[in-house]
Amino acid sequence: MEVNLEWYRVFYWIARTGSLSRAAERLHITQPAVSHTIKQLESALGGQLFFRTTKGVTLTKEGEVLFHYLEQAFNFVDIGEKAIAEMNSLNSGEIAIGASDTLCKHFLLPYLEQFHARHPGVRIRVTNRTTPETIALLKEGKIDFGIVGLPASDKQVEFRESAPIQDCLVGGANYRELADGNALPVESLNAHPLLILEGGSTRRYLDEFAAGHGVTLEPEFELGSVDLLVRFAQSGFGLAFVIRNYVQEELRTGQLVEIPLNPPLPERRIGIATLRGVPLSSATKAFLALLP
Repeated sequence: MEVNLEWYRVFYWIARTGSLSRAAERLHITQPAVSHTIKQLESALGGQLFFRTTKGVTLTKEGEVLFHYLEQAFNFVDIGEKAIAEMNSLNSGEIAIGASDTLCKHFLLPYLEQFHARHPGVRIRVTNRTTPETIALLKEGKIDFGIVGLPASDKQVEFRESAPIQDCLVGGANYRELADGNALPVESLNAHPLLILEGGSTRRYLDEFAAGHGVTLEPEFELGSVDLLVRFAQSGFGLAFVIRNYVQEELRTGQLVEIPLNPPLPERRIGIATLRGVPLSSATKAFLALLP
């Protein structure tokens, strides 16, 4: 049996609302029509999609699988509708951005302020996630673009290099003697307590850098944010890998000292991730035009 695409819309709103009656209200049709549509869809797909409960309906395992894909599809439909609506004007609309806490705070924020001043009618939504999670959100159609740490790769995603960033090794004031001495060989890193971000592209980058010199990093602490790395380093817990650009004030005031490495960490870049083959809205294009 051929499936009517409108059946999927009915299924989607039942799953979203958890109720046949609320789905009927949302779609401006009768509840019997909703019930009949679901019976047709279940017959066409060959399986039950909902369990009826006293509080409404609950998805079956098969229903959960279908909803996962339909949610992505409807997200892409929304993107298409927004692109058309915003084609001739930036007086309204929405931009959804994915970025880590660090990149949002130290890289993205000035551009958010600039764009908002120019286009106050455009709503901006920022979701803070790691680079792998940001890429996953992009592929699901939940964000328009992502600000990520490079290197990163995915066949479905296009990465444009943006501003350069330079990683460095820092410690608290108690490491000043080490900072003033000869450069620390990479092979000697594990002789000191290390503070490293857990997971994500930065951790992978550091692991690959160390592995290239025959070293496996063995951190004393694995932390969830750069702010925590900085605080722990300032408190003397060990040496932390951070982005030099983002700790200039701490280095200037002596709260942190930079430990020279031999060889030094190579420069890398911030990346702007967009989904291949998916057109960008006018608002998204205007925002991306601000970025280096």
